[in-house]
Amino acid sequence: MHRSSKPAIVGQVNEKSDVIPPSRTAAFASCRSRGTGLRTNCMPSDPPSPCKLPFLGLGAEAAAAELRAWGWPEFRATQLYDWVYHKLVTNPQDMSNFSKADRSALQERLEFTSCVITRQQNSTDGTTKLLLTWPDGKNAETVIIPDGARRTACVSSQVGCPVGCKFCASGIEGVKANLSAAQIVEQVYVLNCLLAADDARISNIVFMGMGEPLANYSQVITAVRVLHEPTGFNIGARKITISTVGIPSRIRDLAHEQLPLNLALSLHAPNEPLRRELIPWADHFALPDILDACRFYFEKTGREITFEYILLAGVNDQPKHARELLRVCKTIRANVNLIRYNEVASLPYGRPKSDDVVKLQEILRDGGVNAHVRKSHGRDIDAACGQLRRREEQAKAGTSLPVLSQGPLEV
Repeated sequence: MHRSSKPAIVGQVNEKSDVIPPSRTAAFASCRSRGTGLRTNCMPSDPPSPCKLPFLGLGAEAAAAELRAWGWPEFRATQLYDWVYHKLVTNPQDMSNFSKADRSALQERLEFTSCVITRQQNSTDGTTKLLLTWPDGKNAETVIIPDGARRTACVSSQVGCPVGCKFCASGIEGVKANLSAAQIVEQVYVLNCLLAADDARISNIVFMGMGEPLANYSQVITAVRVLHEPTGFNIGARKITISTVGIPSRIRDLAHEQLPLNLALSLHAPNEPLRRELIPWADHFALPDILDACRFYFEKTGREITFEYILLAGVNDQPKHARELLRVCKTIRANVNLIRYNEVASLPYGRPKSDDVVKLQEILRDGGVNAHVRKSHGRDIDAACGQLRRREEQAKAGTSLPVLSQGPLEV
């Protein structure tokens, strides 16, 4: 297979709007050209260099419309999609069925891929974790998790995270920026490039990397639709999971998208006081409201909700917590994923004891709840979400994180 152009080795969030730093709105307004509208992932450029349209953020229809606006025939869009999504070629100069003039036009008008791999960690079990950096200064983590024939991409939706879970490295410094739809799709593109040597592709996607996906709703949904397209990467909607701490109105919006996506609620606590202690955003979105929205999602899509529950030693992993969690589960069609905590340097939380994990699972199962303990991956690399990016930022600042005996990556 011939490939080219591979990557080298904020505002306050409210319930109905995505984060767009006010200081950038003027720059965004200048990124209009050729009638293609607002290009929100473009950084300001020198006047002689027009802002390119991010191809990976376009769906098939939008890409075809763009090429028609250039006066190109319809089949050119199909050819272009084949090069990018099937052959994994993003250098127009290597697209041999385009004329020299057409290749130049593609080069001048479209941005295909632009990130570099700033850091890469490979686990002995096949898990690979990357830190990607884009020219606009954004960086984010993405991971390949192998499991038999399945290859799952764990992707990020933001730089940092606004939620600020007390046990998570991603939100230690808050959210820095939203990733664009193109940057989200590009994570999967890069992972597919790595897998191509083994003639493999990403088969499943989980939005469980850095960020709160529903706080960047429009870009995440655009990316999901691009990833789902049959002419593109063709990832089935039932193989895509959106993980959220819970924004009720956005969960309801998601129910109306007519995409049978998997919805995972990052619960992490069986009662409101503990939840507010662990998840600062819980002060804004009450659990009863979130559960009502999740019930609505199930009614509209028929997709059972998954509760993601990170087990913190001595904090939320005792039998009393299991009994409280069981009562919550009885109010909704849900299954539970129990996740053993991955320790984070400088944070005071520990990994649970195996006996406590087993006991909690038994209480849930005896109560009729489908509860699973996630399989461990990547024990020998920076497992906790946000750790790789944090190490990079510390290195830039001339400091370093203490080396932990990291727990496994749980996705």
